[in-house]
Amino acid sequence: MRTLTPSISVLRADNPGPMTLDGTRSVVLRAPGAAACVVVDPGPDDGIHLAALATAGPVVLILITHRHADHTAGAPRLRELTGAPVRAADPEHCHGGDPLSAGEVIEAGGVRIEVLATPGHTGDSVSFVVTGADQEPVVLTGDTVLGRGTTVIAEPDGSLADYLASLDALERVGDGRLGLPAHGPEIEDLGAAVRAYRAHRIERLDQVRAALEVLGTDAGVDDVVTHVYADVDPSVLPAARQSVAAQLAYLRRPGGA
Repeated sequence: MRTLTPSISVLRADNPGPMTLDGTRSVVLRAPGAAACVVVDPGPDDGIHLAALATAGPVVLILITHRHADHTAGAPRLRELTGAPVRAADPEHCHGGDPLSAGEVIEAGGVRIEVLATPGHTGDSVSFVVTGADQEPVVLTGDTVLGRGTTVIAEPDGSLADYLASLDALERVGDGRLGLPAHGPEIEDLGAAVRAYRAHRIERLDQVRAALEVLGTDAGVDDVVTHVYADVDPSVLPAARQSVAAQLAYLRRPGGA
């Protein structure tokens, strides 16, 4: 486990891949001198990883950034190991705890955790603004902003309109502050990263508009993917397809183009 700040430690799961980059990062929150801790995103159902998180305890709360299995699959077992309730925005992934609410403030492990609704990657995505007595706020972004690469707008409830609004929210709280994504390295200035993300999304939207001018306004997702993403690694084409579907939905919404 690697210490990032006096109140934040990170443990990377052994689940690398095209979508998880070098693996899912579980985060342990505990202010200096605090007995208990909070775990954010237990990660996959990996016994070694979960045992390491449990021994960092006592764990009093488990938080989830969003529903994808590389973040949530280990939550039931970590609850068994620790007895800690699991809280997420999606009630389906809550175990012994209430769903998270936007704007809610949680005090646990000696730190202050503000819940920031950041839908877009998925409908239930949240970020956490973590403040300890020893530090400036650090923003845990889940998959909404990654340490490298870009985020897929995931089916079935990902939304580009929501995602762009979430980037605005993250820019407001993250300008000049450390961002801690669930995949990839830390982000020194989250606000700067968000602005780069937004510029990339706008560039991709322009490319999709240009593709529709060539292919016709009724062109399907696969035709647009072939036209716009011809140069990407085949392993990420499924993610590209999901993002193109979201881009087309965004452009085809009333007044969207």
